[in-house]
Amino acid sequence: MPASPMRKLVPYAEEAKKRGVKVYHLNIGQPDIETPREALDAIAAMREPIIYYTHSAGKESYRRGLAEYYNGLGIPPITYEDVLVTTGGSEAIVFAFMACLDPGDEVLIPEPFYANYNGFAVEAGVKVVTVGSTIDNDFALPPIPEMERALTDRTRAILICNPNNPTGYLYSEEEIRELGRMAARHDMFLIVDEVYREFCYDGASHFSALNLVEQADNVVMIDSISKRYSMCGARLGAIVTRNRDIIDAALRLGQARLCPPFVAQVAAEAALRTPQSYFDRVKEEYTARRNLLVSELNKIDGVRCPMPRGAFYAIAELPVDNAEEFARWMLEKFSFEGATVMLAPASGFYATGASGAKQVRIAYVLNKEDLTKAVKCLEMGLKEYNRR
Repeated sequence: MPASPMRKLVPYAEEAKKRGVKVYHLNIGQPDIETPREALDAIAAMREPIIYYTHSAGKESYRRGLAEYYNGLGIPPITYEDVLVTTGGSEAIVFAFMACLDPGDEVLIPEPFYANYNGFAVEAGVKVVTVGSTIDNDFALPPIPEMERALTDRTRAILICNPNNPTGYLYSEEEIRELGRMAARHDMFLIVDEVYREFCYDGASHFSALNLVEQADNVVMIDSISKRYSMCGARLGAIVTRNRDIIDAALRLGQARLCPPFVAQVAAEAALRTPQSYFDRVKEEYTARRNLLVSELNKIDGVRCPMPRGAFYAIAELPVDNAEEFARWMLEKFSFEGATVMLAPASGFYATGASGAKQVRIAYVLNKEDLTKAVKCLEMGLKEYNRR
């Protein structure tokens, strides 16, 4: 199993804190946004005398609520039988891999990609094959002919994250439709991780792969409550597909782990009642953080950071030869006004050699005051590092 690039530097951060250095965590997508009161109140109001096993596919009432939520997005009708609740979006991806691919089969992923996909593939015995996107065009989807050239007789699926983690790229409706046609043309599955669906900026809207009704049997959507409701620790996700063979296979995997967490389902079902005003406030806050981060980063000599259009991540290219060594140095050797910054080296989000060696992923999950201080700390760290 590969180490997580988001967490591999944790021991260095812990040592820095022991020395009394404040660490600004830009390395991990843990929102500081409050969880909706609807979810917290539901947990507090629980009166069940037993925390019991639910159905292996999840509580029916919650699955019905999820189907209603998706239908409310204008997606062609989804029923509760198209939904299987999982222990986090992570389990949903593992289940999707194991339901759709055999050991030794390949999944094609544009890189950079969410690093834990590597680990999930190892768990499922699946081989990750990549096709590159670059910072030069804001990490747009690679041309379809280029992706098709990467296919082999073992390629069984395409996987994307939309909006993208780690780049913040938002795939357009046409790009999603092109991927759907490609999947159908080559008799593959299109697995789309949509956990950041609510976080689209500048007036842009999210186009779900569930809209691809002509390729319904090819499409598997991955979902999670972690980011939408700032409930990362609840560990609750879902597989959504109209392909009942996939649901049946995933259900058998679900039966082996018995059921998703009961208390989390209670909270998530209540969270479905979260008013739109909550999401409006959150989007406004993340937009302001994004604008601040990208503007300040691009003022630093030698730093390049495209403007992300979704999620709450950005990839920045730094004026260093090895971003991982720099990130470790920041934690081991540097502080500015009693603080330092923890970054996620972007090389861990690539599968191909030294790609991303100068890049870092930054999660803009800090409040604007701390974000300003963190970027200043990064600027001063770069100056000192390059003077050595």
